[in-house]
Amino acid sequence: MSSSMIIGQFIPGDSVVHRMDPRSKIAIIFFFVVIVFFANSVMSYGLLALFAIGSALLSRIPFPYIMKGLKPVWFLIIFTFILHLLVTRQGEVVFSVFGWEVYEEGLIQGAAISLRFFLLILVTSMLTLTTTPIEITDAIEELLGPLKKVRFPVHELALMMSISLRFIPTLMQETEKISKAQASRGVDFRTGSFKDRIRAVIPLLVPLFVSAFKRAEELAMAMEARGYQGGEGRSKLRELRIGKLDIYLYIVFILLIIGLFLTRS
Repeated sequence: MSSSMIIGQFIPGDSVVHRMDPRSKIAIIFFFVVIVFFANSVMSYGLLALFAIGSALLSRIPFPYIMKGLKPVWFLIIFTFILHLLVTRQGEVVFSVFGWEVYEEGLIQGAAISLRFFLLILVTSMLTLTTTPIEITDAIEELLGPLKKVRFPVHELALMMSISLRFIPTLMQETEKISKAQASRGVDFRTGSFKDRIRAVIPLLVPLFVSAFKRAEELAMAMEARGYQGGEGRSKLRELRIGKLDIYLYIVFILLIIGLFLTRS
């Protein structure tokens, strides 16, 4: 299970995407999430897909590894596509499956929404795959810096988000260990009725929650023992700087936005 989950994992490297300023990555991903909903033609979706796949290739992370890591979300993507085929009944009938007619508009909307979902997951995964949790914390704190004037706990919020991302792979590994331990004791998670499967999950959730709370307590004690007092008066080992590489990417992203609106139908 943990080997097929890339959310929250960091892959060390020296690629173009790895060397970018984490603030630039977060800003570009944020605006990509916004503009992906403005695409409504084959050309506009093609530009977005080219940018997303190009970013993945520039990261020098093996593309099959990324696709394998997206395996848990493929079910949602396929389910979304099938749901539009069944619900949307507009346009001409394209084909029929077991007496159920599939309409042209349902096919188009299902493909569009599924592609959007895939591109969003792919681009957002690039942030955690190419950026360390410490860099993400510093970037979020810098971007939300103006909120400090209204006494908003920016540092604490950034720290919580970073710890959450960091512990996703750890919890997945813990889940895998517990599930194997329960399976060796005769617990069956795959067969039986739906009610039986829900009951079988309870022996998995209880030790997982206990382990999660224990890890949280140990982390809190370790931070307290090291004199952690929040963001006040703390210095930083690495200062974030916008370089030429980030400026070039901003230019490429602006061209992408212009091309997107020019190719909209």
